[in-house]
Amino acid sequence: MDIPIEKKKGLKKKHLLIAGLALLLAFLLYQAFFASHLSSLNVDTDKIQIETVSAGIFHNYITVTGNVEPIATIFLDVREGGRVEEKVIEEGMMVKEGDVILRLSNPDLTLNILNSEAQLAEKSNFLRNTMVVMEQEKLQIKRELLNLEFDIKRKERVYGQKLRLYEDKMVSRDEFLIAEEDYQFAQRSIELYLERQKQDSIYRKIQVDQMQDNLNNMEMNLKLIRQSQESLNVTAPVDGQLTTLDVELGQSISKGGRIGQIHVLSSYKVVAKIDEHYIDQVRTGLTAMLDRQGQEFQLKIRKILPEVREGRFSVEMVFTGEMPENMRTGQTYYTRLQLGSPEEALLLPRGTFFQQTGGQWVFVLSPDGKYAEKRMIKIGRQNPKYYEVLEGLKEGEKVIVSGYETFGNSERIVLK
Repeated sequence: MDIPIEKKKGLKKKHLLIAGLALLLAFLLYQAFFASHLSSLNVDTDKIQIETVSAGIFHNYITVTGNVEPIATIFLDVREGGRVEEKVIEEGMMVKEGDVILRLSNPDLTLNILNSEAQLAEKSNFLRNTMVVMEQEKLQIKRELLNLEFDIKRKERVYGQKLRLYEDKMVSRDEFLIAEEDYQFAQRSIELYLERQKQDSIYRKIQVDQMQDNLNNMEMNLKLIRQSQESLNVTAPVDGQLTTLDVELGQSISKGGRIGQIHVLSSYKVVAKIDEHYIDQVRTGLTAMLDRQGQEFQLKIRKILPEVREGRFSVEMVFTGEMPENMRTGQTYYTRLQLGSPEEALLLPRGTFFQQTGGQWVFVLSPDGKYAEKRMIKIGRQNPKYYEVLEGLKEGEKVIVSGYETFGNSERIVLK
């Protein structure tokens, strides 16, 4: 008689093998379709800087360093060359307009003055003598004209007498014609003399005018030479500070030589160097704020220098209102240069990540804050505190803003 054999209950080896194969297949399917294959890097949270994207007002400005300079610098050039005899004012001292700074001597210029004075005296004497001679000639002409007038009266009287006698047949025709011709000759003579008098008067006037013009030119030339002698005293053209005086006693200085400069301290300007990245945004008239000991002073760009050196260009800014007290040439100040009007924008605090990414991508934290993944973004304008985010980020998201040098080619940062 057969004995029935009961089946053993529980897991058998084949069951375990099937379960293992099923789990392996499920793991492979997860890895193939659901698991992330990003290269990862573990980083300590304490070693990175994390900031939050926020919405707010973007102030379009940059911070630039400016140096204080005088509002104007006047160069001292010698108008007349000479030898340095005396330094009346030393460099560094304050001067008033017209103050004598330097005294020069020039013997050649003194000799020119003496020669010009002698020539002027000679010409003046010659002109006076000529005027005397002309007056005498005028008197002589008047006397001759007077004689002609009385001569014509006499001949007119004789002509009248001869005419009546001729009509009465008491004189011959030849005697009458002689009297008539003498009278007509006297009339023509006085006409010619009057014409000569007129021409002589015109000639004398032209001659006198020419001589007077020559005399005036000589006087003007003498005046200019004397002014040149006065220019041997180098004077201050404006009020200010004599900052440079590069001369020594006994030194010979040529005409037009530059010997120093004066700083006009009635006001000041701030000269700042700006990165050429902003060259298209900077224009005259833009305003800036200078902060000094908690007090702000407004500036505006007066001039943009066209030359770019070492990647930077310079601008000159002047105060539009009150100036700080006790300003000194050469002082350095930080100013906020406003490039545009404030606008609503998505803001990301500045960080050193920009040096590696150029603002094209960042590491954005996951909602649970356990890791950060690489994401492409677009950054617009920037100021010393924020970047303007145009694309790729949302308000409230957190971003690693510290440097990415140690991250290599990792696309995911696991935070510990």
